[in-house]
Formats: sequence, structure tokens, C-alpha cells
Amino acid sequence: MSDRALGLGEPRLHLRRTDSTNERARTLAAAGAPHGTLVTAAEQSAGRGRQGRRWSAPAGSSLLMSLVLREPSALLPLMSALAVCDTVGPQALIKWPNDVVVELAGEGTVAPRLGKLAGILIETRPQAGWAVLGIGLNVAVRLEDLPEELRADAGAARPAATLGRGPEEVEPLLGELLAALERRMAEEPGATLEAWRERDALLGREVSWSDGRGRAAGIDGMGRLVVELPGGGRTELGAGEVHLEGVGGE
Repeated sequence: MSDRALGLGEPRLHLRRTDSTNERARTLAAAGAPHGTLVTAAEQSAGRGRQGRRWSAPAGSSLLMSLVLREPSALLPLMSALAVCDTVGPQALIKWPNDVVVELAGEGTVAPRLGKLAGILIETRPQAGWAVLGIGLNVAVRLEDLPEELRADAGAARPAATLGRGPEEVEPLLGELLAALERRMAEEPGATLEAWRERDALLGREVSWSDGRGRAAGIDGMGRLVVELPGGGRTELGAGEVHLEGVGGE
């Protein structure tokens, strides 16, 4: 039986509390865990997001999961964000490459801000042929229950967003998400790119990155962010992070 004979989520390790589901999944992957191995937790004390940010949530309020994936696709960041959107519903958008966000109403002429609903962290080991896909989805998080320093962050540049559902819905949503991941991972690359473009939260917005700025113009055939430059021409960003510019950004 090949590793891929097992569906996503089998076998599963569920922890009442852990430091990071990604850390646990990485250990299992290095020890030879099969494709689809799932680690979940009701609470994690040292969850991490992209750029080393902390991901924290009160016990039982979020879907916290990490999957071991063998021979992952180069489009895994796009596929995983789409699967979360499939699970959440039509209001979910994607901030390149794979932050799942929703628009928060602005006041007057202020453009809608983007509230972060889910974070995705992918850690790869190309030489070993595996990756760990970590997803944190705010299901029943209440902003007032977050630690003070995270409440401050949530009210600033990138406010938190939540589905506003009950804790009892975390497990059913996990099942829906795993099924969505299986569908997205089986589709043709062209279908992935087209579906991602329909959820693009940055299209037409002014963005900046470590050494430049411009207007987001979608993604290319490799999933890179295309940016129109102020002086003319375009560039493609294949890694790193971009930020929305101006009032009503992120």
C-alpha cells in the first residue's frame, strides 16, 4: 500500500493542548508518517504563522490542524487557501499567497479593510519529499478572549475575523475542510489558478513589499503575484509578504 492510499486525516493524532501542531506533524513526517497524517489540537501555546508571527486562540475556539503531505504540489499554497474558502463560503477571499480574509465594512468613503479569518503555514522539506500544511481557522473566537497584546494587534493593521459559530462546529468543519483539500489537490493546475483569481483580495489594490510598491494585477501561471509598477512595466513576486497601502488597507 502506498502512502497515498490513505485519505487525508488518516491516521490522526488529536491533542488537548500542544505547543504547535506543525511541530508535532514535522516530527511525525521526519519519522516516516504516511501522506495524510493529521495532527489536531483543542489549544496550542506556541502556534506560528507566516513571518514568525504568533497564532493564538482560546481553547476550543479554533480549528487547529497540520497535515503531513508527501510529494506536494508547487501550487499547495493556492490549493490550501482555496480549500479553506470552499469550507467557509462565498464571503472568503485570499490575500496572496494564502491568508484567508473577509472584507470588513469601512466608514463613509473608507475602503473595506481585510479581517484575517484563517492563517496557513506550509513548511517544506524538498530533499525529503514532504511538507507540513498547517491551518488555523477562527471558528468561535471572541476578540475579548484573546491575550491583550493580540487584541491590540487585531485592532490595528490586520484585525481578526471569526466565523462566529459555536465550538461544537469545529469538528464538522474539519471534515469539510479535509474533503475540500482532497478535491483541490486532485484538480488540474489551470482550474486551481482560475479559482484562486476569483477569490483575489488584492486585485487592483496598492501594495508594497520589502523593496518596492505598485498595484496588484493578479497572479501568473506559476501562482506568482503580478504587480504593475508606478513607472510602467510589471514585476512578479514569488515569495515573501506584501502589504496593502493607504487608509482602509489591511
